[in-house]
Amino acid sequence: MASCSSAVAATAAVPWGVGRPGGPRPEARRAWEGAGDQRPSPRGGAAARDAGPRWPWPVGEMPCGEDWLSHPLGIVQGFFAQNGVNSDWEKKVIEYFKEKLKENNAPKWVPSLNEVPLHYLKPNSFVKFRCMIQDMFDPEFYMGVYETVNRNTKARVLHFGKYRDVAECGPQQEVDLNSPRTTTLERQTFYCVPVPGESTWVKEAYVNANQARVSPSTSYTPSRHKRSYEDDEDMDLQPSKQKDQHAGARQAGSVGGLQWCGEPKRLETEASTGQQLNFLNLSSPFDLNFPLPGEKGPACLVKVYEDWDCFKVNDVLELYGVLSVDPVLSILNNDERDASSLLDPMECADTAEEQRVHSPPASLVPRIHVVLAQKLQHINPLLPACLNKEESKTCKFVSGFMSELSPVRAELLGFLTHALLGDSLAAEYLILHLISTVYTRRDVLPLGKFTVNLSGCPRNSTFTEHLYRIIQHLVPASFRLQMTIENMNHLKFIPHKDYTANRLVSGLLQLPSNTSLVIDETLLEQGQLDTPGVHNVTALSNLITWQKVDYDFSYHQMEFPCNINVFITSEGRSLLPADCQIHLQPQLTPPNMEEYVDSLLSAVLPSVLDKFRIYLTLLRFLDYSISDEITKAVEEDFVEMRKNDPQSITADDLHQLLIVARFLSLSAGQTTLSRERWLRAKQLESLRRTRLQQQKCVNGNEL
Repeated sequence: MASCSSAVAATAAVPWGVGRPGGPRPEARRAWEGAGDQRPSPRGGAAARDAGPRWPWPVGEMPCGEDWLSHPLGIVQGFFAQNGVNSDWEKKVIEYFKEKLKENNAPKWVPSLNEVPLHYLKPNSFVKFRCMIQDMFDPEFYMGVYETVNRNTKARVLHFGKYRDVAECGPQQEVDLNSPRTTTLERQTFYCVPVPGESTWVKEAYVNANQARVSPSTSYTPSRHKRSYEDDEDMDLQPSKQKDQHAGARQAGSVGGLQWCGEPKRLETEASTGQQLNFLNLSSPFDLNFPLPGEKGPACLVKVYEDWDCFKVNDVLELYGVLSVDPVLSILNNDERDASSLLDPMECADTAEEQRVHSPPASLVPRIHVVLAQKLQHINPLLPACLNKEESKTCKFVSGFMSELSPVRAELLGFLTHALLGDSLAAEYLILHLISTVYTRRDVLPLGKFTVNLSGCPRNSTFTEHLYRIIQHLVPASFRLQMTIENMNHLKFIPHKDYTANRLVSGLLQLPSNTSLVIDETLLEQGQLDTPGVHNVTALSNLITWQKVDYDFSYHQMEFPCNINVFITSEGRSLLPADCQIHLQPQLTPPNMEEYVDSLLSAVLPSVLDKFRIYLTLLRFLDYSISDEITKAVEEDFVEMRKNDPQSITADDLHQLLIVARFLSLSAGQTTLSRERWLRAKQLESLRRTRLQQQKCVNGNEL
């Protein structure tokens, strides 16, 4: 047995796991936030006070109907009660929720943190979250099964700790640390943010598809701008009474990854005041660590229990799990910060900063205990989530769309031709760029990248801004980087490790796969790049050339491979490397570019725009091959061209031709290279090179 005070002292002896890119921290760690049983037993009275081991839920009794959405922990409790400490109950829980989500439109009924405000969601309800892993924290230990004992009746109750942050320990109960039934388990914590650069049309489509019906929670009120009547009353309390209440709250304790409190119901009503005090105690406003400026949405601490080795930083996930926003977490974390003030001042500063980052208020950064997690290949809501090569062949939606691909391509080409002021050749190359993707890596060389530099863009005009608007309407995620001297010198491009807070601080280039990065060089003026500016230019060059970003870990750099489509707009040839340069030749000059693009977008039917979006995402996942016959014909063609003029084509030019031919074939829905597409690729490259030569003759050394 252990009282609350002695149990807290035992916590420091629990070892700390290792699991972040920066390696283990040298100092000892506290046990992480634990888990316990938050639900009161449905059976009260004398039956609950009988001596001997007890389950907190009657065997075989499980909620039914919609309870799996509103009370998922009740489902978990049912399986735990039926199977006891046998690990089979965990597998059965996962299978249960898998089967539930296979039911007709069931995922659409699950509330999403991306669309629903946090205060509209019921604590401990079943939710989903579409996000990117921004950082991975160290693994944490928690008590998978623990036993409480009633001091008066000596009645024992077993609880499960999975999918929970806070354990109930009533006024007459205490945790039996020496119980042979107690088990300590491990879980991983990810810091997840909404998908960076996610387009507005993607967000709207997910909102429209979600059929979850939610209303502001009345059973629990987290700290927020809109306060309930209870919150208003709490705010009117006398300071002395508030002090007494918080003194009572500090009777809470933790052990072996568990956290509990003596009177959870009372603390629940006092949470909003305590959380607001926590906000005031922060040394600086909490940074949600979004990679891109202006991003909105919740960041979450995601607790993963199975197969966390399958995930890595920058992966995009769709998570289903139990929402935890218990205010007790904020109170306990604040107490830990107070206790750390007794330590050495230098160690105290590091510890307080790390606690601030790793244990933010739950009302600001909620916790999700993951039941099911899926790595997303794409975030286009118009397509099935999984587009593996084998599945795409049997998918009726995919096969039906492929049958009408030709008219969709023709309409998209016309649409982009208008967007590029009548330049159909530039529109062809823009299509090839938008469907390009790194399909494999040969040693360090990424194959399939196709960075396009659109030169000849008007300087100091709104053309590039509104061209980016068009791209935003077509791709699921994008970002426009305005390449000014000030931005290059002051923006943080490369993520770096903050060892004081023990976290990865994000940068602009921490982006998920298949993000469209539009770099606008037309805004570049004469000026001096300082050291950070030079490093940022180098980072962009490495991204384009090698499709990797070197994250800064102070004492070393760590390569993070990526797959980002880079499109550069410039007046002359770009300062950055590019796989292909196409010079813009406008056929018209709109007097007002904004009105021109507005009319262009309004003229396209929403259904046609959706087809463009499906087209550009789907073609990235098509398989592609070149037959032996065509390979031989290409080799012979290359030899013949070299015979006529050895300087006309090099091995690099052949590689470029093959890339153009690849995406030209895929743009027509053809998964093998044909003689016709090879000749068309040669024609496009010839036209592009001729145009560049003509521009060079006009502007001298422009190219």
